Amino acid sequence: MADLAHVLRQLPTSEDPNVLVGTAVPADAGVYRLSDDVALVQSVDLFTPVVDDPFDYGRIAAANSLSDLYAMGATPRTALNVVSFPKGLPTEILVEMLRGGAEVAREAGVAILGGHTVQGPEPMYGLAVTGVVHPQRLVSNQGAQPGDLLVLTKPLGLGILTTAHKRGMLPDDVLREAVEVMATLNRAAAEAMTAVGVHAATDITGYGLLGHLHELLAASGAAARIVAERVPVLEAAWTFAAQNVVPGGSQSTFGYLTDEIQAVTWDAALTWEQQIVLCDAQTSGGLLIAVPPERVEALLAALEARGVATRALIGEVVAGAPGHIDVTAHE
Repeated sequence: MADLAHVLRQLPTSEDPNVLVGTAVPADAGVYRLSDDVALVQSVDLFTPVVDDPFDYGRIAAANSLSDLYAMGATPRTALNVVSFPKGLPTEILVEMLRGGAEVAREAGVAILGGHTVQGPEPMYGLAVTGVVHPQRLVSNQGAQPGDLLVLTKPLGLGILTTAHKRGMLPDDVLREAVEVMATLNRAAAEAMTAVGVHAATDITGYGLLGHLHELLAASGAAARIVAERVPVLEAAWTFAAQNVVPGGSQSTFGYLTDEIQAVTWDAALTWEQQIVLCDAQTSGGLLIAVPPERVEALLAALEARGVATRALIGEVVAGAPGHIDVTAHE
């Protein structure tokens, strides 16, 4: 987290007044205004396989790439495949990766127009995605206000479970559950939040819940209180967390937030497993939404009406040091 911010600070920023969101802030996607009514929203993401099945890997990678646009309230329209593929690996694997991505893109109503492939030491896949949003309806990660309530739309634990899978420890039924969570689009959650009207949102990926919440709060000039028992977690993740089957990224986020910048105050009643799960690096996680309290019931109802299975009220935004998070064990 710190290294990326350091790099971005050294890069030139655009002076084009139509750049509504660019490299000056750690946002989910870039936004460029085309007219008073239309802005382009663009993002790109790719990663190495988190599961063995290439079709499922393609599905997950595509859903993950689209999430950056959904987090900003945008509608994705087109995409380009971005692939690194090793020489000598059967091309059938590449076909299945791309077929999985195409299936999720089709579900999202996104046209894949082409792409680019390079040779690399291991497979990597994702999408460069372009979408549209009305400039006045853009949802950013900078607008959270004290008093807002925080809603999460997918359970945590995906990083722990995929790490267990890589070590050959994960039962097939648990893997299937995790795959379906990761391959589920955040489209319905995004439609619900834009219909209701919210102050801020972000998607939960490699920095974990607390890492992405910290970024949102720092950008918004606010703090937050999280109630650990309210946070949804895939049940099997607790077993593997207790065995220290944890991604390196999760441990890095925990160390950065806890020790390096001291942005988290942990309740003494919390176990280490609870702390690391809240920092667990997610692949294609849910949306974290800051909603005014008078609209939270409408948001929860809108999520339910659109079939969003997880809609957890996990805490609130409060006045305090920008980016700071208090984590309590119970109410």
